[in-house]
Amino acid sequence: MGLNSSTLLLGATCSATGGVSHSFTPDGLMISNGLHLIDAAITDYRTRPSITVKTKQPTLLPDGTWGRGKRSMTITLPKVLSSGKQEFPNVRIELSDHPEMSQAEIDALTCYAAQSLFDADFLAFWRTGSQA
Repeated sequence: MGLNSSTLLLGATCSATGGVSHSFTPDGLMISNGLHLIDAAITDYRTRPSITVKTKQPTLLPDGTWGRGKRSMTITLPKVLSSGKQEFPNVRIELSDHPEMSQAEIDALTCYAAQSLFDADFLAFWRTGSQA
């Protein structure tokens, strides 16, 4: 169908099914305002998946209003190329919210974002960059 006529579900329950569960645990790498997690079951450091999460809390602005907060996550699946060169393909997800938002509004944003990563209308975009 493509992006021009894409649909997303408001109020949907997003979940994953099937597959094999992998645990991500802290590895001690210091991340400012965040945490670094690894799939320790992967023993080859060069190809070990990792997740980096960061939080920036909302701040009180000089005019007495509140600024936005941010939460971000980067998921990296390192790859050793046939040339021997190391690459770090990743997906970055960032939520920019405001303290006056309700939890339902935040949930709607994150659910839309989750759907846009796996919904059939968006697959061609993620696979090839197609916007048709």
